[in-house]
Amino acid sequence: MPELPEVESIRRGLAEHLMGRRILTAQAFGTRVIRRAPRGLAPVVGRTVRAVVRRGKFLWCDMGEDLALLAHLGMSGQFRIDEPSGSEGAGGEERAGGSDNFGGKRRHLRARFALDNGRVLDFVDQRTFGYLAPVAFQATADGQPGGAGSKRAVVPAPVAHIARDLLDPYLDETALLEILGTTRRAMKRVLLDQNIVSGIGNIYADEMLYRARIHPEATALTNRAARELLHAGREVLQAALAAGGTSFDRLYVHVNGESGYFERSLQAYGRAGQPCERCGTPLQKIILGGRSTTLCPVCQVAPIG
Repeated sequence: MPELPEVESIRRGLAEHLMGRRILTAQAFGTRVIRRAPRGLAPVVGRTVRAVVRRGKFLWCDMGEDLALLAHLGMSGQFRIDEPSGSEGAGGEERAGGSDNFGGKRRHLRARFALDNGRVLDFVDQRTFGYLAPVAFQATADGQPGGAGSKRAVVPAPVAHIARDLLDPYLDETALLEILGTTRRAMKRVLLDQNIVSGIGNIYADEMLYRARIHPEATALTNRAARELLHAGREVLQAALAAGGTSFDRLYVHVNGESGYFERSLQAYGRAGQPCERCGTPLQKIILGGRSTTLCPVCQVAPIG
């Protein structure tokens, strides 16, 4: 599932193409993509995109004072900006032997928006866990801007419970440090809890715990260890963002179809059995909370605190 660096890379690409653009038409192909939208996509037609915003792993287009077009990418959702040059296959699916040319027939097409500059915005989703929904805004609990890309102190109502992320300047770090210092839950589970800190998934949780030398099963951390973990987390997320995120396959690409290349810099995630880059010990894989977790048994010693 795309995490903060991937979703932020997509947000920046969308902002470049959508800011100030009016939506002329909106089509959903099938009902699953609009399963959280009782009125479908009709409410956004005729509206102008004021901002493209991200909070954690959620994206939304600010369509004006009272309306957001909320998007969650699920496992494989993609946005693609294209020139129109044909029509999609039945149900938005490309027929066998067809092409994936921009603007024409496209595999796994779930929604299409026509813009006032003649371009189209496609939402493509192979595994169909993603969704789009026009929703109302509500005020942020702390009175600060709702997310990256916006100065408005509002968030889409379904996202109000999502915490701020490590790169958010309005993150309450004191409160987060308190949680890290008192929790009885495994530290990786805490990092994956979007109600505590958002945007972190399996990849970057492994990477930041490895970099901070903290065992994934550690519980209450010392204040020093907690600060080191947040510092490591910011370093990992910033480096991944600079690389355009992590692309293991074509399920995650930017709006122009390009892949991110942070996979080349991964030090823990997916490297079980390979030598630790610090001490040379083979990395180990454990299952924690049903998720595969990679760690160094020497550098990431038994739980701290």
